[in-house]
Amino acid sequence: MAEKIRIGISSCLLGENVRFDGGHKLDRLIRDVLGPFLEFVPVCPEVELGLPTPRQSLRLVGDAQSPRLVFSRSGEDITASMQDWAHKRCDELAREDLCGFIFKSRSPSSGMERVKLYDKNGVPQTQGVGIFARIFMERFPLLPVEEDGRLHDARLRENFIECLFTFKRFRETLFKGCSRAHLIDFHTRHKLLLLAHSRAVYTEMGRLVAAETSLAGPELFARYQVLLMKAMRLRTTVKKHIDVLQHLLGYFKKELSADEKQELLEILDHYRNGHIPLIVPVTLINHYVRKYEQPYLRQQVYLNPHPIELQLRNHV
Repeated sequence: MAEKIRIGISSCLLGENVRFDGGHKLDRLIRDVLGPFLEFVPVCPEVELGLPTPRQSLRLVGDAQSPRLVFSRSGEDITASMQDWAHKRCDELAREDLCGFIFKSRSPSSGMERVKLYDKNGVPQTQGVGIFARIFMERFPLLPVEEDGRLHDARLRENFIECLFTFKRFRETLFKGCSRAHLIDFHTRHKLLLLAHSRAVYTEMGRLVAAETSLAGPELFARYQVLLMKAMRLRTTVKKHIDVLQHLLGYFKKELSADEKQELLEILDHYRNGHIPLIVPVTLINHYVRKYEQPYLRQQVYLNPHPIELQLRNHV
């Protein structure tokens, strides 16, 4: 995939001095490691709303379902202004062809979850969602979203990036035209990847592709996309990966020598016990795919779901 994946991001995470204290929250993992494969569309709700830098800090107060955004010292309420701006900004972002968004954690405007929410006594509970983040996620419920802090967890990072690349591939399939043949090809290539996330949702997707012949192309693709993102948001586990890897082993039962089979089984056992990362058995299987010329497995996205340079499977 030569073209970078276009995503939205909180501006401060790229090193822009837009924070209330005049500083930034540069995240080098995002900028330097993920950045070569992503095209960022920076967004800072407070600055784009017209607030100065530096400025009073903001906080969420009141009810978790309908919080108010106020200045922490003066108590001035800017909820309505922020909501109006957020809706207009989402209209603009709808034209940006985004495949996801990375939010600044704990921000009263951009926090995706667990933002401090203050009650009438000034006691905080981590129950809030930033005003802009809430409106964005409601407007684009299928887009992959994540926060900067959670991306430093290897499993959450791998899952998010896998979601981004899958969403991008699906969008490219859409650009080819909403034909059943294109959808079947996408579904076939993603079979093992989807199984690693949810066997139940994969089965539901298969029934949709095979049976809903009465659906028009766009409607079929829309229903499929909902299930696709439902599956991808369910995180993989070691057990799920082991199931898929053993399924892959079945394709080589006629080709592998007894020693090769034993070696692969030992490696799967090492992975199961947490002694080696996922990249080890996947690399060996990719070797067998080339050695024994398995055309069906060559097209399976599971074996190469994202650029190897990101080293995502080296840590899960």
